Amino acid sequence: MQSPSPNPMPLSRTIGRDLLAGLVVFLVAVPLCLGIAFGSGVPPIAGIIAGIVGGILVGIASGSHISVSGPAAGLTAIVLAQMAALGNSFEAFLLATAISGILQIGLGMLRAGVLANYFPTNVIKGLLAAIGVILILKQVPHLVGHDRDYEGDMSFAQSDGENTFSEIAKMLQAFLPGATIVGLACITMLIAWDRSPLKKSLFPAPLAAVLLGVAISETLRASGSAWAIETSHLVAVPVLGTDGVGWDTIFRTPDFSQLGNPKVYMAAVTLAIVASLETLLNLEATDKLDPQRRYSPPNRELVAQGIGNLTAGLVGGMPMTSVIIRSSVNANAGARTRFAAIFHGVLLALCVFALPTLLNRIPLAALAAILVMTGFKLASPVVFRSMWREGVGQFVPFVVTLVAIVLTDLLLGVAIGMAVSVLFLLNGSLRRGMTIVREEHASGIVNRVQLADQVSFLNRAALQETLARFRRGDQVVIDARSTDYIDTDILGLIRAFRDETGPAQGISVSLVGFQNRYALGDRVQYIDVSTRDVQASLTPIRVLQLLREGNERFVSGRRLQRDLVRQVDATSAGQHPMAVVLSCIDSRAPVELVFDVGIGDLFVCRLAGNVVSPMALGSMEFACKVAGAKMILVLGHTRSGAVKAACDFAHNGLDVEQATGLTNLPSVIKPLMDAVRLETETRENRTASNEAFVDRVAAINVRNMIQALREGSPTLRTMIDEGQIGIAGAMYDVKTGHVSFLTSTEPVPAAAV
Repeated sequence: MQSPSPNPMPLSRTIGRDLLAGLVVFLVAVPLCLGIAFGSGVPPIAGIIAGIVGGILVGIASGSHISVSGPAAGLTAIVLAQMAALGNSFEAFLLATAISGILQIGLGMLRAGVLANYFPTNVIKGLLAAIGVILILKQVPHLVGHDRDYEGDMSFAQSDGENTFSEIAKMLQAFLPGATIVGLACITMLIAWDRSPLKKSLFPAPLAAVLLGVAISETLRASGSAWAIETSHLVAVPVLGTDGVGWDTIFRTPDFSQLGNPKVYMAAVTLAIVASLETLLNLEATDKLDPQRRYSPPNRELVAQGIGNLTAGLVGGMPMTSVIIRSSVNANAGARTRFAAIFHGVLLALCVFALPTLLNRIPLAALAAILVMTGFKLASPVVFRSMWREGVGQFVPFVVTLVAIVLTDLLLGVAIGMAVSVLFLLNGSLRRGMTIVREEHASGIVNRVQLADQVSFLNRAALQETLARFRRGDQVVIDARSTDYIDTDILGLIRAFRDETGPAQGISVSLVGFQNRYALGDRVQYIDVSTRDVQASLTPIRVLQLLREGNERFVSGRRLQRDLVRQVDATSAGQHPMAVVLSCIDSRAPVELVFDVGIGDLFVCRLAGNVVSPMALGSMEFACKVAGAKMILVLGHTRSGAVKAACDFAHNGLDVEQATGLTNLPSVIKPLMDAVRLETETRENRTASNEAFVDRVAAINVRNMIQALREGSPTLRTMIDEGQIGIAGAMYDVKTGHVSFLTSTEPVPAAAV
């Protein structure tokens, strides 16, 4: 788990990096604070004030070392809508902002930092994309100088009077050539900047766009061009001491007479929810940017943001959140502590009071260009492609949320998106209530209905439809071993199928894994072991097929569900194996697992090198003649230690007993050395170090042992010749788990042995 407060580095080691990072963030923040305020329909100074409060106050109160707070592009649509709802009264909006801050403080104290986890990602991405679309639609007119509502004073309001689309249609009637040049030039520069090495530089692209816009505007003005941009289309930050501008002009206070207005509280709730969501999402992303991977407490961040918004509302600032763009710039610039964010806030304060006349030279078209590009990043084709790749269940709610917000309003759009997302969730829940597995046991097909961990009434229709598909003679197992909760409606359906519907239709119904509180109990009617009747119905070819299929399940990880305790009890009355397997004692070749069979399904003779001996012959005669096994399988394996030893003994011409001192080992090694001599493909390196050679010898030994079985046991030979039993050879790959059945099981000529 990440530590919320790792050992801090000494100030002397961080101050330099923090000062540089704070300066870089300040350069990014100036155009963004002005642009977002402009795009949100509030006075430009309100964006600067929010940046100051977010930098200094929130920077002090926050638990994040990298996060930077200030005006957020994600709030522009919300601020525009709420300003319009409050009759474009900025003072009433300030009251809503202050109340939203109080709500955020309350959310933090109530430990609501997990709030973002309850909103689907597709809806949140749809919200951000919708904000991007709205930013583009709202700012395109300003790119060409269509600023008809901008009066150059503190009563600035971005209300359309109509709708966004009609405003775009009218912009061609009022565009200004100078503003159009600035807007298009800034957009071109921002696009080129993102595609050039400059993108990785510390100098921020938004500031470069602002400087380009100012340069074009001043050039047009100095040349006396008719295209010069008028003051009414430039930023208008109040300048203290001019035209009666005082502190009360800069720092506006809320209209407390609006405390009885319900629209103020609706605006406050909307701002609190959206600002908190965006903050929490950005905070999580910012923690991933921190080189030290420090953890930022979300509840503390909500309190810090609440303090910031409360303060901003009281002194004339717009709402703020933690902002990912400035936070990422902060991290990339090398910030180490919160001092970088605080320092950027101090620089903003110095800027607004020391350089207001310079700020007032910025064309609104340049800010519009920045906002258009910001909107494009929020709603870029990359976002749409990413959501499409995640599937219809993610893409449709994303698009519905986006369209609904653009055509209606934010809260209604999010509600519609949530509803669609829930519908997809419910549809997915209907499908995920169970899994149908068709298992092929020795006794026949078993249809296992595996219930999910939670099965509610929503899954009733799907379960009922599934059970209705089964037909007479089917064996059905309803498996609840992995289930924690089953709804009463589901229990009633299962009980009726077990006691009434299933038996009436000739379906064998078994229940396993139901907890005692469900009062159903386990009832097993299907057979998952080889009984006398099952054994009698099998043929050698069918047994070989079952072994092949079992190995395929083993390799793919799809082993059958088996009740091993029940199998032990079932085999206590007697054993009726399908086959007998002569395998090696190698611990990497567990035969029952390799072939995915149950307890009692196989007899296994395990001997080093899977070499036939009199005792092995006696065991296999008993297995086939007395116990009724239908197949003999000689199973060799790759990388065999016994075969490797035989290869080296044969290569060096050593006597096994003399070389090892083991008096019984020759009975294992000598038959393997016969296989070594029969391997004629390998000309060089006929030693244990040649794995391909060793494996070919092992395969030859399998065939030799098949011949030895036929020659050593007249009983087995007669049963094979009469078709009572089958015999086959196979090689098990200890690396992959795959069993390769040898294509030929004909006896090796005696002369070759």
